[in-house]
Amino acid sequence: MISEGEILWEPSTYLKQTSGMSQYMHWLEREKGLVFPDFLSLWRWSVDDLESFWASIWEYFQIQSPTPYTRVMEGHEMPGVRWFPGARVNFAQHVFRGRPGDRPALLFQSEHRPLTIVSWDELSRSVASVAAHLREYGVRPGDRVVAYMPNLPETVIAFLATASIGAVWSSCSPDFGAVTVVDRFKQIEPKVLFAVDGYQYGGKVYDRTEVVQDLQRSLPTLEKTVFVPYIGLDGGGVENAVMWNDIVRTPAELHFEPVEFEHPLWVLYSSGTTGHPKGIVHGHGNIVLELLKVHQLHFDVQPGDRFFWFTTTGWMMWNFTVGALLSGATILLYDGHPGYPNLDVLWEFAEKTGMTSFGTSAGYIQSCLKAGLEPGKDHDLSKLRAIGSTGSPLTIDGFEWVYQKVKKDIWLAPGSGGTDVCTPFVGPCPLLPVKAGLMQGPMLGVKAEAYDDNGQPIIGEVGELVITRPMPSMPLYFWNDPEMSRYRESYFEMYPGVWRHGDWIKFYADGSCVIYGRSDSTINRHGVRMGTSEIYRAVEGLDEIADSLVVDLELLGRPSFLSLFVVLKPGVVMTDQLKAAIRKRIRETVSPRHVPDEVYVIDEVPRTLNGKKMEVPIRKILLGYSLERAVNPDSMSNPQSLEFFIELAKQLNT
Repeated sequence: MISEGEILWEPSTYLKQTSGMSQYMHWLEREKGLVFPDFLSLWRWSVDDLESFWASIWEYFQIQSPTPYTRVMEGHEMPGVRWFPGARVNFAQHVFRGRPGDRPALLFQSEHRPLTIVSWDELSRSVASVAAHLREYGVRPGDRVVAYMPNLPETVIAFLATASIGAVWSSCSPDFGAVTVVDRFKQIEPKVLFAVDGYQYGGKVYDRTEVVQDLQRSLPTLEKTVFVPYIGLDGGGVENAVMWNDIVRTPAELHFEPVEFEHPLWVLYSSGTTGHPKGIVHGHGNIVLELLKVHQLHFDVQPGDRFFWFTTTGWMMWNFTVGALLSGATILLYDGHPGYPNLDVLWEFAEKTGMTSFGTSAGYIQSCLKAGLEPGKDHDLSKLRAIGSTGSPLTIDGFEWVYQKVKKDIWLAPGSGGTDVCTPFVGPCPLLPVKAGLMQGPMLGVKAEAYDDNGQPIIGEVGELVITRPMPSMPLYFWNDPEMSRYRESYFEMYPGVWRHGDWIKFYADGSCVIYGRSDSTINRHGVRMGTSEIYRAVEGLDEIADSLVVDLELLGRPSFLSLFVVLKPGVVMTDQLKAAIRKRIRETVSPRHVPDEVYVIDEVPRTLNGKKMEVPIRKILLGYSLERAVNPDSMSNPQSLEFFIELAKQLNT
């Protein structure tokens, strides 16, 4: 058994000399006269002199703009920094610049489609065709285009076509229920919807044409639907729709609309605990800079590499993966269940595609470990250089399994960030060793720290993950939040002027760190974050339920365990049928990923004196915190309600 901090891998001399990080450091010495003896000193410079650092990233990656920027930053206080004013950038233009047309841009496979290859030339032609049709439909810069699509080449094409125009993209996975999707899309008033007829998952086919019809009825601004017959349905009943094949084959020139650096590129969603999901807006230039930096310097993604992350279009890792196209990599797309027909399917995909970087969740690695898989023995993984892990903390057992059962000489690169910034705060560096249980360090330009209860930075202790200097990929704003009140409440309420992310983290003196899980009530389920309010709305919409509380007990070293506590209406008795109805309601209206592992009946939901549900204190109690550390009963309207949870905690932690 290995112990935390034990060195499991060190970069070779060749990697140290040829990595993107080393090349950037050589460039800084040659062009700027800046010499850094190690990564940590480079990182300190990158956060102490933000303007010089980000100006160097602009120059190093040769960002294209028809007009110069007037300065790197306007303002330094969070929130409200404006980046690179005067510049005009287009995400799609940077994707396609100088690409070898006959090389693969996308490789795709699903449960029911064999491996297919899309070359850069084919991708360019398809994007040009779809963009031309979007313009015919009246789509202009700033208009919104949305997708109810799986992780398909068609989805990537639709996104790049949208970005090339300067329109704003947003997507949801088709396993999301209609209510959940409408709650997101209705906020941004889309003009065009891309949608599939259905999808296959775990060998079962799901027809989504009725959901598409619901979306059309519920989105009054929608003017056109583009229908993609993914599982072979004809689209009957979907009105005012054009078929994908009718728009993707029209010859057209590929044009790019240069837009302001902070012009909206896409809207992602990260739900709070109250109200509708927050529409998080990121800008063209902001994302181009950030993803070039993190892919090429931290993940060492180079032109021709084959980059994969198992994700759906409802998770920011889809956007992150598509961002690898900016670096000239071939991105690998897989749609389906990662365990169907068995857990070997993604390792088979890695062998078949010559995958160089395999991105997945910590939960998937743990599943492979428990199933006794030995991918290195059963598959040719000679091309595989790195394994990325995110979505939840990776245990020491997970580290050990990778090096024993996948490959001894592999770079295990766990990272942690969020939908909010569409990038990691902490994670891999090709110049540093991999230590068991630890992430290698902070990202360049990211002043990540741990704060104690008094808002002071700490080393060697668990604290709140905070970001104390601005980042370009912090949200520009939330959609429909003109006063930025929800924005400030989400990140800056606890520590004014400092971003609080909602994770527990411990930093060590060498910059390495451990994420321990969520410090707030957001549900991080299989990498997809969901606000508790959406689950409450689904559950409490049932006639039998009077009140509810939901808590996820995931923490470092233990798997996600989603617990739902319900108060029944008078005269109602909990039965297996009612539990099934609750789970069905959540599965259909929220998402299959957020179906609870267990449903408990309680007499009352613990609440504060002003009536708020006490999600975080109850989570702490159930994770084994002492009552004194978890909650102040004097702040409660019903302290007697804690007794149930105290007893349950004893059962869960024995």
